[in-house]
Amino acid sequence: MNKKGIGFLLIASAFAVSVTGCSSNQAIKTTDGRTIVTDGKPQIDSDTGLVSYKDAQSGRTEQINRDKITNMSELDN
Repeated sequence: MNKKGIGFLLIASAFAVSVTGCSSNQAIKTTDGRTIVTDGKPQIDSDTGLVSYKDAQSGRTEQINRDKITNMSELDN
């Protein structure tokens, strides 16, 4: 690998770590009135309509159908 390739790899790695470190918790409000606090930003699968998130209380990765969500907002950490 040449020096430019290694430099690019280091910059890309640093960027990935900095973006991951800045992910904030989200509040998901559901149609049945619940509020789910996530650990980090939920991932939306546009093909299936499912939203995957890590539950801040249990630490488990869960999924919810997008049409069961009324609002998603970022929390101040």
